[in-house]
Amino acid sequence: MSDNLILEIAVETVRAAQAAERLGADRIELCADLRNAGVTPGVALMLATRAVVKIPIHAMIRPRPGDFTYTKDEVAEMRDSIELAHLNKMDGIVLGVLNINQTVNLEVTEELIQAAHPLPVTFHRAFDLCADKRKALEDCICAGAKRILSSGGATHALLGLATLKNLIEASKQRVLIMPGGGINPDNLREVRKATGATEFHSGLGTVLEYGSSEIPIFEEHVRRLLACLDRDEATNPDSPRARR
Repeated sequence: MSDNLILEIAVETVRAAQAAERLGADRIELCADLRNAGVTPGVALMLATRAVVKIPIHAMIRPRPGDFTYTKDEVAEMRDSIELAHLNKMDGIVLGVLNINQTVNLEVTEELIQAAHPLPVTFHRAFDLCADKRKALEDCICAGAKRILSSGGATHALLGLATLKNLIEASKQRVLIMPGGGINPDNLREVRKATGATEFHSGLGTVLEYGSSEIPIFEEHVRRLLACLDRDEATNPDSPRARR
């Protein structure tokens, strides 16, 4: 088993979260409405998932679909959602806030990361909308993000491999760059080899319809993803290695 390679799976149901854990995924990104790239999960979903899943759960904090420029009321809603994530024992937060000109909103991002403390924060694929990726990288680091989820600015991680590799090199281990966006069992090995990344995110949206009740199909794809990381099943789902 490759202890330094982490697989995160985005899910919107308790059944999918349980299946991902059972097969050996290291972390769950818990969302609602994955068809629209995910929004904040409800309290009931957080509670139910936490009750049966032991691996880390990172909660999406996104008040609505659409752009990532938020009003003061929406930012207040995000703060409240972060507090609920704390109360419901989530292990991390996933968010992204931009200015109108598609740069990282440093002030609000810092505010929300402080509200999330001590939970680690992943700046999600809102990052990919920023024209100047190097500046966006530095802004995320300055704000205190622990991870950046990115496709390298492309519609699909496979099309952004060079940018992802450059971001990983430029980060100098100050923040973790996690490739995501269209990653599936047919391309994960290529993404891994080309970027040198150590953590990977998949929602399996390119091979499965979100909201699908076909758990056996979902399980097969998760199993194949893990095989791309040179492991088939977790032998110790209580391992703390993905909890940071």
